[in-house]
Amino acid sequence: MAIEFAPRSLPLERRLQTLAVLQWVYSFLGLALTCIFLFFALLFTRFWIISVVYGIWWFIDWDTPSKGGRRSKYLQSHVMWRYLRDYFPIKLVKTVDLDPRQNYLMGFHPHGVLVAGGFTNFCTEATGFPELFPGITPYLMLLPLWFRAPFFRDYAMSGGLIPSDKESAGYILKKYKGGQAIVIAVGGAAESLYAQPGTFNVLLKNRKGFIRMAMEHGVSLVPMYSFGENDLFDQVDNPKGSLLRKVQDKLQKAMGVALPLFFARGVFQYSFGLIPYRRPVHTVVGKPIKVPKNSTPSNEEVDKLHQLYMEKLSKLFEAHKTQYNVPADRHLTFL
Repeated sequence: MAIEFAPRSLPLERRLQTLAVLQWVYSFLGLALTCIFLFFALLFTRFWIISVVYGIWWFIDWDTPSKGGRRSKYLQSHVMWRYLRDYFPIKLVKTVDLDPRQNYLMGFHPHGVLVAGGFTNFCTEATGFPELFPGITPYLMLLPLWFRAPFFRDYAMSGGLIPSDKESAGYILKKYKGGQAIVIAVGGAAESLYAQPGTFNVLLKNRKGFIRMAMEHGVSLVPMYSFGENDLFDQVDNPKGSLLRKVQDKLQKAMGVALPLFFARGVFQYSFGLIPYRRPVHTVVGKPIKVPKNSTPSNEEVDKLHQLYMEKLSKLFEAHKTQYNVPADRHLTFL
């Protein structure tokens, strides 16, 4: 196979975009492990005091991720995220206003491989979330596992990430009377195994925990669909029943982390690598679904609201799909 190299004459702007994406991919795939290694490696050097002091701080600060985290305005508004946004590009699309006097539970679909739209729209200010939805503070949920990694936990919190558990979401929804939005990639890590270009699979049929949470707190549900999210990477074919898929499913159930075998382009060439393709992503935020507070919803009540949510998500997809180059005969597939 002939390798297609990037031309030397690329503008500086595009090179900076690629650099921003490279650090973002690394932060997802390798930064946590690097931080863990660094923490223990420092103990065997003359800089051991850094890990010891951090360890004490870590113990004192242990519960902070589940209590709203500790976001950094400086990091969220950093110029590197604008280069990340423009690489694809990624755009946040508002269809209605959100009332800052209320709290929201926003469902992000699909997960994709690395949740590019979710991260860029809700962990950075690059796509203009504060201007589009003034008075609303978003919190993107991340697997609790990653908040057990020294140093990395602080980096994750600086972007407004919180653990994806009921306690962390409940703390925010109970403490604040309005202006808070919990963002959940509902399909989770398992959905990334379905992320193939040109597909519109949503792992939702049996995902009802977020529905029950919305009812218990009486917060509106906001469906979102991120057009182009599944087109950023190719993935080794892994149909249900294949040996690869069986191994991936077992690993996902055992560790909680999916391991899709994905690939796209490289930094200096376009033929192979782990850098995503330059393909547009449009994250469309739908109309809130009002949810009356019900501290003890029955299974039937949860099922009814869950069905309504799927219908609203499907209508959102149908209303915008042709605008984002989805063939008219393609529809969402609920798994």
